[in-house]
Amino acid sequence: MDAAQIEHTLELAGELGGDLTPRVYANLFAAHPEMEALFVRDTNGAVRGEMLARVFEMILDYIDRRAYAAQMIQCEVVTHDGYGVPPEVFGIFFQTVADTLRECLGAKWTDAMTAAWRELVDGMNWYVAHPNQTLAVVDA
Repeated sequence: MDAAQIEHTLELAGELGGDLTPRVYANLFAAHPEMEALFVRDTNGAVRGEMLARVFEMILDYIDRRAYAAQMIQCEVVTHDGYGVPPEVFGIFFQTVADTLRECLGAKWTDAMTAAWRELVDGMNWYVAHPNQTLAVVDA
C-alpha cells in the first residue's frame, strides 16, 4: 500500500481547513439514508466528529506501524453489533470517507490516490469481515 499517498491526501485535506465531519456524514446519509437513524441520539454531532477522528487516527496507524488499527476495527465491529449496526456499515463508511476526500480535493486527486485508498479500504474491510482473526503483515 502506498502510505505516502494516503498521508498526502490527508495533508491536502487538512490544508483546506474546516471540519470534514458534516460533509462525510452528509454524503453517507445521502447515499444510505437508512444509516441516519443510527445516529438519532447524536443531536449535536459530537459522536460523529469523534468517530471520524478515530477513523483518521486508525488510518494513520494502519498505514504505519499497525500497532492497534486491526484490533480497533475488529473491536468496533463487535461493539457496534451491540448497537444493531451490521458489519457491512464499516466498509460503507470507510469508502464514504475516501469518496469525500476525493470530492474535497477535486482536481488535486490523482489516480495514485485512488489506488492507495482502494487498497486501504480493502485491507481495513478484511478485518471487518474477519473479526476474530489476524492477518500477518509482511513488509515489502
